Amino acid sequence: MAAPPDMEPSPALSLELLPTDPLLLILSFLDYRDLVSCCYLNRRLNQLSSHDPLWKRHCKNYWLISDEEKSRRKEGWRAIFISTYSDLGRYIHYYATLKKAWDDLEQFLGQWCPRMIGSLKESVREEDLDAVEAQIHCKLPDDYRCSFRIHNGQKLVVPGLMGSMALSNHYRSEDLLDIDTAAGGFQQRLGLKQCLPLTFCIHTGLSQYMALESVEGRNKYEIFYQCPDQMARNPSAIVMFITGTSYLEWFTSYVNKVVTGGYPIIRDQIFRYVHDKDCVATTEDITVSVSTSFLPELSSVHPPHYFFTYRIRIEMSKDALPENACQLESRYWRITNAKGDVEEVQGPGVVGEFPVISPGKVYEYTSCTTFSTTSGYMEGYYTFHCLYNKDRFFNVTIPRFHMVCPTFKVSTA
Repeated sequence: MAAPPDMEPSPALSLELLPTDPLLLILSFLDYRDLVSCCYLNRRLNQLSSHDPLWKRHCKNYWLISDEEKSRRKEGWRAIFISTYSDLGRYIHYYATLKKAWDDLEQFLGQWCPRMIGSLKESVREEDLDAVEAQIHCKLPDDYRCSFRIHNGQKLVVPGLMGSMALSNHYRSEDLLDIDTAAGGFQQRLGLKQCLPLTFCIHTGLSQYMALESVEGRNKYEIFYQCPDQMARNPSAIVMFITGTSYLEWFTSYVNKVVTGGYPIIRDQIFRYVHDKDCVATTEDITVSVSTSFLPELSSVHPPHYFFTYRIRIEMSKDALPENACQLESRYWRITNAKGDVEEVQGPGVVGEFPVISPGKVYEYTSCTTFSTTSGYMEGYYTFHCLYNKDRFFNVTIPRFHMVCPTFKVSTA
């Protein structure tokens, strides 16, 4: 319907006429890239998108800049974002995740493993990472580079940042390698072509490697332990126990396990035993819990020989009566592999000891087992006798605990 002849048309809506506050509210929902684009549209949007509080959210989300750090730097939020982006912009999708992981890990280490703090190395520069790429003739993934812009691994010391494992005659502790040491161990030999070591154990020589290219049956950026194929005619043929699909996933999942208490801290070291929360059994006043770990350095796929270690914690309730104190007499194990084959083991004590358990006391020990299949489980019981009633014997249940070999691949070398 046509407008009446005496009515004038409404003036065109102009950006200059819109009030500032609603526009700032709209801009506050934009990502940093869209906010930058607004700077080039017109003078009004250029002025509004430079409004300093708009950049606070981006500084916090992408660079983890706190109000305290802003005060120390004596710069505005926009200036901080731009200066940080000019240095770390290529890592904007990784930086916040990795920086938080490192911050959480440092805070945890400061409380539980203070010796390790001194082993961490300062960050490296972009030109240092570029020089390594030129040295090995391979590109480093951005998530790996980003992590080393925060911390350049650690010194070759014991204990290692990436976890320890100990048996009576075997010890492993993995250091997170600095960039120069990693580059020095870069592999071009058959079986490990274009693989960069991430960790190293001084005692065993064991490393976790990251594949920088998809060759010899590996996916690009996959992380693995190498294991010789003892039955292959080609001596360079290896089996790879996969531990991660990317550096970001590998490192952050490990840190999360550490800082949430998923790994026990023993003598100022992180021990890589995994505890299933359901793997707990209580008999009268005594609770038994189990954690397990796979040892790739003692395992083999060809021939099949999968080595596991387990750590058992036996604890009597602190509310138990003193006369309930008792001593472990013997153990019974029922061991079942993935084929359903069963082995039964019975013997005196545990690891040559006959521990006494009293109210509030804890006894822990470590032992090991092997399977010819990639998985299996154990269960059983301990027999105790009462210290104040030598004629009374009773069994304490050991909960069923499963052990599973990590995913593995055979090299096509």
